[in-house]
Amino acid sequence: IAHAMERKFVRASLGGVRDEAEIRGHRRTYIGAMPGRILQSLKRVNSKNPVFMLDEVDKLTNDYHGDPSSALLEVLDPEQNNEFRDNYIEVGFDLSQVFFIATANSLDYIPRALRDRMEVIYLSGYTENEKMAIARGYLIPRQIRENSLREKEIKFNDDALRLIIRQYTREAGVRNLERKVGAVCRKAATKIAERKAKKFTITAKLVEEFLDHPIFLGPEELNKRTSIPGVVPGLAWTSFGGDLLLIESTAMPGGRGFQITGSIGNVMQESARAALSYVRSRADKLKVSHEFFEKFEIHMHVPSGSQPKDGPSAGVTIATSLVSLASGRKVKPQLGMTGEITLRGQVLAIGGVKEKVLAAHRSGINTVILPKQNEQDVDDVPDEIRKTMKFIFVNTVDEVIKAALEPAKKIIKTKKKPVKKKKETKAKKNVKQKNNARRR
Repeated sequence: IAHAMERKFVRASLGGVRDEAEIRGHRRTYIGAMPGRILQSLKRVNSKNPVFMLDEVDKLTNDYHGDPSSALLEVLDPEQNNEFRDNYIEVGFDLSQVFFIATANSLDYIPRALRDRMEVIYLSGYTENEKMAIARGYLIPRQIRENSLREKEIKFNDDALRLIIRQYTREAGVRNLERKVGAVCRKAATKIAERKAKKFTITAKLVEEFLDHPIFLGPEELNKRTSIPGVVPGLAWTSFGGDLLLIESTAMPGGRGFQITGSIGNVMQESARAALSYVRSRADKLKVSHEFFEKFEIHMHVPSGSQPKDGPSAGVTIATSLVSLASGRKVKPQLGMTGEITLRGQVLAIGGVKEKVLAAHRSGINTVILPKQNEQDVDDVPDEIRKTMKFIFVNTVDEVIKAALEPAKKIIKTKKKPVKKKKETKAKKNVKQKNNARRR
């Protein structure tokens, strides 16, 4: 951005900053006093209007020294920053010409007043083709240089890169991808140094040899886990991109009990209660026995229990899991879903559609159920992914159940033919008469 605007660039990391004086500067009465980071950075680049990057603004903390996020209010407010006063200099300085760009992983930790001073731009994750292009253009050449290899000594084919992306690094960015590429380069450099080979063409087979077994399993494992009634894949949004969320339900003899585990937040617990109430109220229409909820206790679990989970977008997944468990119908293979539900069975819009669809594509899911109100958000998904996936838009939970679960098996009752009694012979009759006489 600085290059395009023909301005100088300066970066200040705010991670772990907990003293207001880091922003505003120290008063000159203190020993070792100095100006704040804002004016120090401007002095370093010798410019009044640079592109100023405030990195990790969500990692600011506060203590008895003050709140640095409150000090940033004046810095980022265009109505006030033309007369910014540093405590050390005590002279008004015009910051209105500085182009500030702040970065963060999550908006939850940024105070609302500070967030109000900024325009929020969401950056979604990379697609598989984009990751391959970045690896070819930047990551592989850099790792070749850092590991003292020559370009002619190592080459990666497309199958090897796809395997690393799909089964070794399931992420929104490319940080882990570069680590794995670096690990392969180091293994190849070791072999070359030991004179076991002169050059390598990295294939999928060599990737498994150098990096051991895959970390993430493919669509076959997902289909295997969802082949049991009660297990349904949902789509979730995190601060690091979209993710796949498997929701599992099981029943045990008891009565009217319901519990949900897996580091679940309050909003998600309320969604689970609403889904259970809806399923019980519509049991006849959904072809679920009322006696099932009377005789069995239901336990619902969301794996990866160490990671906190919250939000209303798992409502349709929870409802589908309950119907699947009670009816014995399995979910269709390679299918995912997301959406908030009401107590009356309406499916409401959710956020993070693009990230969730990208996560579904990474996990091998080719059919996604979305709320009807989110139909226009699918336009944000890259064409290369949108063409390979099927989207089902729904308004009610009944439509979700119909689209997600396999049809119920029809039981054909056969009439039993009456068995003709064989006529007893005279000898058998005589034996019976003798037995009866003995009993008497």
